[in-house]
Amino acid sequence: MGIHKIQMPDVGEGITEAEIVEWNVKVGDVVKEDDVIAAVMTDKATVEIPSPVDGVVKDIFGEVGAMTAVGSVIIALEVEGEGNNIPDAPAPEEEVEAAPEPVQEEAPKEAAAPAAKPQGVSAPKIEAKKAPPKAAKATPSGAPRAEGDKPVASPAVRKRAADAGVRLQYVHGTGPAGRITHEDLDDYISGASAPASFGTARRPNTDIEEIKVIGLRRKIGERMQDAKSRIPHITYVEEVDVTELEDLREHMNANRKEGQPKLTILPFIMLAMTKALKAYPKCSAHYYDEDGVVHQYGAAHIGMAAQTPGGLMVPVVRHAEALDIWGIAAETRRLADAARDGSITREELTGSTITLSSLGRMGGIVSTPVINSPEVAIVGVNKVAVRPVWKDGGFVPRKIMNLSSSFDHRIIDGWDAAEFIQKIRELMENPATLFMED
Repeated sequence: MGIHKIQMPDVGEGITEAEIVEWNVKVGDVVKEDDVIAAVMTDKATVEIPSPVDGVVKDIFGEVGAMTAVGSVIIALEVEGEGNNIPDAPAPEEEVEAAPEPVQEEAPKEAAAPAAKPQGVSAPKIEAKKAPPKAAKATPSGAPRAEGDKPVASPAVRKRAADAGVRLQYVHGTGPAGRITHEDLDDYISGASAPASFGTARRPNTDIEEIKVIGLRRKIGERMQDAKSRIPHITYVEEVDVTELEDLREHMNANRKEGQPKLTILPFIMLAMTKALKAYPKCSAHYYDEDGVVHQYGAAHIGMAAQTPGGLMVPVVRHAEALDIWGIAAETRRLADAARDGSITREELTGSTITLSSLGRMGGIVSTPVINSPEVAIVGVNKVAVRPVWKDGGFVPRKIMNLSSSFDHRIIDGWDAAEFIQKIRELMENPATLFMED
C-alpha cells in the first residue's frame, strides 16, 4: 500500500490560489477514480476536483473557506502500489527561523494550553461552542406581582435585566424577602422559571449563530467593498411612464409566434439602453484607475444582475446591440436559468460593459445600485406602480416606474448621467421608437 497525494490544480490562467468551498469526502471514505472529492472557487467560477485514482481517504488538508495555493497538497489517499512521491510542505519551523521564546511562569495545570496539533493531521471541523446545559432549578412560579408591589433586586440585577429586555415584575425572587438574585434572573431567561398564568410569554432570544463567510458570498463582499471604496458613486433617479410600453408588451405577448419567449419589461429596457449608448458611448466602458485608462466599447455587453440560491451573479448578454427584442429576451431567459441551476460558465459571467440591476416586484421606490467595477455605469430598475398623474386637465391612472442608476463620477459627469437616463426614459415612454432604425 502507498500514499497518493492530490494537489490543488491550476484552475485558470494567472490563478495562484483558490478557496476550498466544499469537501465531498471525509477521512476513511472510499473513493473511485473520477469521483468528485472537493469544490474550489476562484473569482465567480466554482471548479470540481475529481480523484485521479481509487483509494481510501487518509488525510484532508485545509478547511472549508481556506485559501490554498496552486500546487499545494489538499488530500492524501491510501492506494494499491507505491503511490506518488509528492513531498510534504515544509513544517512552519523549517520555513521561518524561530525567535527565542520569553521565559514565562508555569501556568496552573487547569489553565494549560492544549497540545499543538501534529503536522499532517487534518484539522477538525470548527463548531460553535455550546454551554453545558444547566440543571433546571425547581423554583416556584406564579402570576406577576400585584399592582404597586415592586420587585426587590440589587442595582446589578436590575441592569442585567434591562440589558436583556426582561421585566422584573415577572421574575420570581428566591432571596430574603423575595429579593431577585442573579440565579433567579438566569433561570427566568433560560426558561427554567416562568409564571404559571403566563406560560407562553415571550422570552429574549439569546442564541448566537456563527456563520463563516466563504465562497461566492465572500467574493461578492470583496467586490462590493472594493467598488464602494474606490469608486465615487453618483446616483440619479428618474420617473418613467411605462403605460404605453406595458400595453405594447401585453400585445406582443398575446401575438407572439411559437418558440418566441414571453416578454418581461427587462428586454425593452435593454433595447432602450443599446440605443441610448450609441448617443452616450462613454457609459459602456471600463476604467482602470491604476493605469489611468478608459476602455470605451462600441459593443453593449449588458450584465444582468441575477439573484440565485448561491448569491448574486451577473450573467452577460453579449452584443445586445445586434439583437432584436426577441433575441434579447431569449438570451436573458437562457442565462438566468443557467445561473440558477449552476450550469453557467465563467465566460458567461465576465466581460460586461454596463450592468442592469432589477429587484423585480420587490424593486421598491428607489435603490442605490453599486457599480460592477471596472464598469462606470449601472442602471437600476424599480417596481412598476399605478399612480395618479396630472394629464390633459385632470388626474389619470398611469403606470410609473423609477430608474435608479449609479455612475463613476470620475468618468461620468452628473449632466451626462442625467442625459443618458433621460434618453432611456424618452425611448421607453415612446415605445414605437425602440423599433425604428437609427
